Amino acid sequence: MNAPRCDETAAWAALAGHFQAHGRDFDLREAFARDAGQGAARVAALSFEAPEVFADLSKNRLDAATLHFLLELARECRLEARRDALLAGEVANPTEGRAVLHTALRAPRGEGPFSDEVHATLDAMLGYADAVRADERFTDIVNIGIGGSDLGPAMAVAALEACTLPRQRVHFVSNVDGHDLAPLLARLDARRTLFIVASKTFTTQETMANAEAARAWFVQQGGTDVARHFAATTTNVKAAAAFGIATTFGFWDWVGGRYSLWSAIGLPIAIAIGSANFRALLAGAHAMDRHFATAPLAQNLPVLLGLLDVWYRNFHGFGSRSIAPYHQGLRRLPAFLQQLEMESNGKGVDMAGRPLPFGTSPVVWGEPGTNGQHAYFQMLHQGTDVIPVEFVLVKTPSHGLAGSHAKLLANGLAQAQALMLGKTEAEAAAETVPTADPAFDRAVLARHRSFPGNRPSTTFVLEALTPASLGAFLALYEHRVWTSGALWGLNSFDQWGVELGKALANRLLPRLQGGPQRGAAEGLDASTAMLLRRLVGGP
Repeated sequence: MNAPRCDETAAWAALAGHFQAHGRDFDLREAFARDAGQGAARVAALSFEAPEVFADLSKNRLDAATLHFLLELARECRLEARRDALLAGEVANPTEGRAVLHTALRAPRGEGPFSDEVHATLDAMLGYADAVRADERFTDIVNIGIGGSDLGPAMAVAALEACTLPRQRVHFVSNVDGHDLAPLLARLDARRTLFIVASKTFTTQETMANAEAARAWFVQQGGTDVARHFAATTTNVKAAAAFGIATTFGFWDWVGGRYSLWSAIGLPIAIAIGSANFRALLAGAHAMDRHFATAPLAQNLPVLLGLLDVWYRNFHGFGSRSIAPYHQGLRRLPAFLQQLEMESNGKGVDMAGRPLPFGTSPVVWGEPGTNGQHAYFQMLHQGTDVIPVEFVLVKTPSHGLAGSHAKLLANGLAQAQALMLGKTEAEAAAETVPTADPAFDRAVLARHRSFPGNRPSTTFVLEALTPASLGAFLALYEHRVWTSGALWGLNSFDQWGVELGKALANRLLPRLQGGPQRGAAEGLDASTAMLLRRLVGGP
């Protein structure tokens, strides 16, 4: 679709002027103080409801004027028309000639493109999942995949642990390093284990190496029925059959890897939580899809978050964003979001192949909240870089341990408040510090103990961590990433950046497998040649 890139619009120039005049020196504490209700009006204006998700954006460096210019940018970039084209199945990944229709995977029966095919595969996959879940002979399910075939399912199974069966454990193996697979195999009983090989092409190097190692182990343990103990989520049925696999579930070329947990790639999720809960996961995501498709831009939460990302990345120069989920079930969420955003928008050229004169994807990282507080929050509060933080709070726990959840939520609320308020040197000087060296200058000590504040954060609140709320929350992030990518003029759905390393690894592998041999390093750059000789020996 013919639409201007963000920096080619009048709204971009207006934003730049607004940033110079007001945005650069925006102070959150002053913004709250200007409100006679201690910020109540600001909070009301910058709090948003979407399906299953509440978002408080009031602790961000935003005001009505900034939102006005950002929304004008979205309109001038024809964001709504481009969103509609994406959801209608027009080619959104031109470098690979594909539509991008992961939203079709969670549309109800009879709605959305390819509905008959999608639901036929879904029904078959969920039927198999329930059969495995009910089969008491299987105590361990091992998903072998990598990237989108691992991160999404592993994250979702951890998040929805409350829905799993205590007698059945689901494991995930992704690293081609044998130190990932070998310790797991040592704990398994071949007679009671099901392996799922998750590879769209059934050629992914790391996945196939692990699958072959798992099959060899299974045979060594006396296993004879590979067809019963192995299943595959793949489109390459012929290769899976040659491997010995009879049970396969496929998906389509319009399903990108990092958007594939909604497809047959979600088989381990379905086994772990059951078909009804998997359908609830899809329903939650679909509800967010409808919000994204129909809500006005000024109330459209994925769009607003994507606009905020552009504001921070390109005007404030914030090159990083930290994710702090205050729920142990979401411990794999930061890793999942790393791939979703950095593989999608970590690009340096636009759709037309033109080098970009501005930054794109931020570095996305994080850990469960209270763990992060005792690790890297020091830098977030007092470091030289301003790093926006996203707090994820869950109102209702799924455990019955007295008191722990209130402590968890108190920490999340306090960290967001501390980032915004900070502490002045005068406030620090007024405090008693009995452990300080009495000879240490008190003014200097106050400087060490002060916090600059004015550090932005967003807080998301889920009522409970359920299949529906998780589905909605993940779909929210998917659409957010597309929004910022569309404004930047990117193709958010290819990932050529991983291909060069793969090709070079395939060329180096024979040199490593051959052991010490003369000429093994021939033709390599001096550094790689030296490292190869150190690793394998030889002249």
